[in-house]
Amino acid sequence: MTASVCWSRHGGQYLATGTHTGIVHMWDTETRKLIRTFNGHVGRVGALSWSNGNMLSSGSKDKSILNRDIRMKEQFLSRFEHHKQEICGLKWSFDDQYLASGGNDNKLMIWQNNCQPTQPTFKFSSHQAAVKAIAWSPHQSGLLASGGGTADRCIKFWNAKAGVELQSIDTGSQVCNLMWSKSSNEIVSTHGYSDNAICVWKYPSCKKIASLTGHSLRVLYLAMSPDAETVVTGAGDETLRFWKLFPKLKSHKTESCLDLKKTCSIR
Repeated sequence: MTASVCWSRHGGQYLATGTHTGIVHMWDTETRKLIRTFNGHVGRVGALSWSNGNMLSSGSKDKSILNRDIRMKEQFLSRFEHHKQEICGLKWSFDDQYLASGGNDNKLMIWQNNCQPTQPTFKFSSHQAAVKAIAWSPHQSGLLASGGGTADRCIKFWNAKAGVELQSIDTGSQVCNLMWSKSSNEIVSTHGYSDNAICVWKYPSCKKIASLTGHSLRVLYLAMSPDAETVVTGAGDETLRFWKLFPKLKSHKTESCLDLKKTCSIR
């Protein structure tokens, strides 16, 4: 059974899938063939992240992160072990210098890309619930956002280079996902208990500029269109909803041109 999926960054030729048994599969979407099977985990793989190059990282219920170079024959090049519970969030920075991991132990950790660290570069403990939502800014190197679960409800912003918390927003509900706009300095968050909303925040003011409703259960999934204009959300209510939120990537406008209408919903 599949527990996670993640497209490779460049071209989207490869799709990685993590399973409940701990195996990671890599698929070639052009040939529609399974081209690699990776072992090493002994629990479900609920988090995957590709670097810009050939590195694929996976986080598991076995509390470990495995880093793999898909060109190498070895099953993995390095293992990161410092979380005390399941890894539920995992993201490489856009410059491939840092890997951020979030766990059910309420910890957020930053690992440097030298493939052999015995300890995380930084370990943050200010979230009060699981850290599933993680997003690196495409606009500012080293700027990281993280979101906490129901007992926390906060979006926090970090300088990952200095290991400093910059700002915190109490959103009032569980933070399920975070994603930065590529065309404006804004971030979108999706939520669970209790409002099941999609919110858009301006950075660095942290002002909420939109709150979108429609889902009746927690909004577990979030993805962005290639032109960066539309996001799609998936929720426990078994619907997909498409939201036209941001300027197209090639737009030269300095402010967000929000169109807060749902373009459609699919049940």
